[in-house]
Amino acid sequence: MKYRRDLFLCLTCLLLAFLFTMAGQRQSDEAMAARIAPEILRFHVLANSDSDEDQQLKLRVRTLLLDSIYEKLGENASLDDTKEYVLANKDSLEQEAEDYMKAEGYDYPAHMEVTECYFPTKTYGDMVFPCGTYDAVRVEIGKGKGHNWWCVLYPPLCFVDSTYAVVPDSSREILRESLDAADYQALLKKQPEVHIRIRSKFLDLLEN
Repeated sequence: MKYRRDLFLCLTCLLLAFLFTMAGQRQSDEAMAARIAPEILRFHVLANSDSDEDQQLKLRVRTLLLDSIYEKLGENASLDDTKEYVLANKDSLEQEAEDYMKAEGYDYPAHMEVTECYFPTKTYGDMVFPCGTYDAVRVEIGKGKGHNWWCVLYPPLCFVDSTYAVVPDSSREILRESLDAADYQALLKKQPEVHIRIRSKFLDLLEN
């Protein structure tokens, strides 16, 4: 009975320690996000639904819009240039997406806006962007009820496979120049994995 009580207390302490650690890490991440967010513009696409067809369509519309935006902006566009272009060409970009979907056999509307969104921690190549609230170009396809896709529109970090992509030197330099040195270095750090190993006294006795 004593062993069960001790084990329960041990597990409870471990769980509380884990929760406090994660809460502290989240607060730290959100504080960093608040500092770096003014220099970053995210890109957020919501599918009509979670059906395979709608999810695949979301990815094709994503690629269409990103190609269009980057082609028109060119390589030397600033953060303000990017925001101004999206706002000035919002209607034509929506129409481009709708025309493409209609040609593919989908009668979905596309709605685009520049707004604030909360993003989870996300890895782009060898850079980790902390969870928090960022300005974002948000694209809603149809009802916008499906799983979303996101990336960093400025500086350009929008990759089809963001986990294994290589961050362009130009984007890396923009971040280095616009962010505090400590925050820039923090982006380069991989998030540590948290491992919790719970053992019972019974197993310890067996091994010994």
